[in-house]
Amino acid sequence: MIDAGTEFGPGTAYGNALIKCGETQKRIGTADRELIQTSALNFLTPLRNFIEGDYKTIAKERKLLQNKRLDLDAAKTRLKKAKAAETRVSSEQELRITQSEFDRQAEITRLLLEGISSTHAHHLRCLNDFVEAQMTYYAQCYQYMLDLQKQLGSFPSIYHCNNNQTSVAPIPSASSNVIGSSALTSTSGLVITSPSNLTDLKECSGSRKARVLYDYDAANSTELSLLADEVITVFSVIGMDSDWLMGERGNQKGRVPITYLELLN
Repeated sequence: MIDAGTEFGPGTAYGNALIKCGETQKRIGTADRELIQTSALNFLTPLRNFIEGDYKTIAKERKLLQNKRLDLDAAKTRLKKAKAAETRVSSEQELRITQSEFDRQAEITRLLLEGISSTHAHHLRCLNDFVEAQMTYYAQCYQYMLDLQKQLGSFPSIYHCNNNQTSVAPIPSASSNVIGSSALTSTSGLVITSPSNLTDLKECSGSRKARVLYDYDAANSTELSLLADEVITVFSVIGMDSDWLMGERGNQKGRVPITYLELLN
């Protein structure tokens, strides 16, 4: 946008608007990168470290505790089934060992799970930081776009070429007069009609024939699409924006931009 605006010329309304839009997009891009960096540092990295570290350790110890519980249950079952004295002594010893291992593993798991509470509190703070970073980002973007909207709204609807343009020259025409008898063009070929001539055109009564200078795609149903070099009928409508005329082609009718037309004699 900035490069294109520079090509059109900062002294043109469109070129200046492109530059301002480009600068705003750069500011939004900077804010977006700051959001990504802040989110990665304050939220994603701690969460990833927990999932890939502490959480895996806890899951591993809980699974080990479950296995110790199964071993303990099996030892208790064998002791109940033992009838011979020698078998009972062996089963009781096995039960004491499995009970000790289960108790030790249960204590390890309990300590790890107790640490989850503080971990949750930490990640909750990280989540709050992430939400605040997003709020800041969207507030910045809104302010940037609001400022841009005000800047674009301050541009006059008709804009004179000034000294910032590289060169200007009238468009030659052998068989017709350009809208209002004169127009200006920048080095990019963009036609800019002077305010006085536009006033003459808007005040002219009745309909006139006009040649289309460039292709134009209608933005909505109230506008008329145009093809370069075709001839249409145009006329002014009271209350219509000064940059537009009503165009007519056969049964088709709609608004057309003045800067795309060349009024014929």
